[in-house]
Amino acid sequence: MDRLEEELTCAVCCGIYEDPRVLPCSHTFCRSCLEELLQHSDFSARRRLRCPSCRALLEVPAAGLESLPVNFALKAVIEKWQREEPWDGGSCREHPRQPRNILCVLDKTPVCGQCLTSGQHRGHPIDDLHSAHRTAREAAGKLQEQLGDGFWRQVLLCHGRLSMQNSQCQSLLRSQRDVVERYFRELGKTLEHKKQALLKALDGLESCYLEEYEPLLEDVSKVKAEEMELKHLNFCIQTERSPLKCLEKLDELRRRVQALKQKELPAVKPLEIYPRMENLLKDKWSKTEIGQVHKILPPKLKLIPRRKFCSKCPGKEARESKERPQAVKLPTVLLLFGGIVGAVFSLHKALSSHVIQAAPAFMWEFLLRVYQDSCTVVQRAVDGLCHTFTSLGGFSRSFVPP
Repeated sequence: MDRLEEELTCAVCCGIYEDPRVLPCSHTFCRSCLEELLQHSDFSARRRLRCPSCRALLEVPAAGLESLPVNFALKAVIEKWQREEPWDGGSCREHPRQPRNILCVLDKTPVCGQCLTSGQHRGHPIDDLHSAHRTAREAAGKLQEQLGDGFWRQVLLCHGRLSMQNSQCQSLLRSQRDVVERYFRELGKTLEHKKQALLKALDGLESCYLEEYEPLLEDVSKVKAEEMELKHLNFCIQTERSPLKCLEKLDELRRRVQALKQKELPAVKPLEIYPRMENLLKDKWSKTEIGQVHKILPPKLKLIPRRKFCSKCPGKEARESKERPQAVKLPTVLLLFGGIVGAVFSLHKALSSHVIQAAPAFMWEFLLRVYQDSCTVVQRAVDGLCHTFTSLGGFSRSFVPP
């Protein structure tokens, strides 16, 4: 079959014949190859063509190369050969109808004949594909022998160690995954338990609230329903034609109105939940370590008036204490004022006695003037302190609840 393939190969393009045409010298070539040869021939102007095989100079028919006879016998053999022995290397991508039956030594890839004559492999060294196939088989055996048994023993030993290490790592990873799953599963149970405890506390508070306020709401609803009944009764009085019945209904209306006037409506006070959930979760839960979550006890919730809640809220009280100055108690102001006044009078008495005993006569007038000026300065300072503490006392009374 290799010999047959050689017979079916064009000598110009080294590919299987396409549209084979017979020259007058009886040699056969592809019509496209003959057209390319005629185009590059020195005798193209005179319509002459030199045969690539026998080098004979031939006259080209006046009708052109298309008028050359087709080699139908060769064409039939090619078609039969292509049907029975399809080329396992596939067709050329650039020339789909040409088989890749030649080896390009430079690029080490099989190519077709047209790639060698006019394609990107033009001028490259070539080799027979089948001989290259036999050479490759022999080279593969020699390359295999170069490794030897020692190399494969090392590969086998390394493979065993890697397999063992892989098994150990997989086992370790599985155990660590189990630890993570178990930890967060327990943590999820704890969080769910705490969540249910908080919701249960809110449900209990709601039950207490409804138990206390539903009767009040029901009473007020009954009073509200009296409005329509009184309007209807008033309408009946206005439309009643019987004087006796009109007076009876008027008496009934009077009694019901009097009863409603004497009825005391429940006082409605704005309430707050203490402690608030957002403050509890933010101030306590968010600052608690994950491992200590199970130690958090559910809060004791209660409904309190909104004013008391604000005064008992530690976070808000701390913020208000930072925003306003500290209140000064009035007894503290009076005590401090008395101490300063006593200290000034004691200093006045001691200084007078020492000056009188120690100062000479000629210095008395000078020291007395200095002493009087000092007393004036001290007195002004005392007056300023008194005014300051009085102002602080009034300012503190504006913050301290009565």
